[in-house]
Amino acid sequence: MKRHALREVQWKLLAKHLPPEKDRVGRPTTTTNRKVVEAVLWLAKTGVPWRDLPEEFGSWQTIYSRFRRWSLAGVWTRLLPALADPDTESFILDSTIVRVHQHGTGGKGGHKLKASADREEV
Repeated sequence: MKRHALREVQWKLLAKHLPPEKDRVGRPTTTTNRKVVEAVLWLAKTGVPWRDLPEEFGSWQTIYSRFRRWSLAGVWTRLLPALADPDTESFILDSTIVRVHQHGTGGKGGHKLKASADREEV
């Protein structure tokens, strides 16, 4: 899971937007906020169900319950802008996924009509 782990620079940006790890009531937690964020990012990337979360992240119930608590408290809403890449100078667009509208491809006889219109003007 090293490949999916947050780098220290990334974690420092995110950590300040998260609630404190130590709960005021109940028994102490053994799952850190960092593990929760990494688990949620891994789940979002892979698309697997919560129950298929690898044990390296901890109990899936713990991760889910904290994810839900944070969702209701608006933590993810505050966290997502911190994840955004501030570099908006350039974007990479893969043209293999870009589809042209059906009318933009020339259509049936589209080029022929234009060519005959050009001849009429001359």
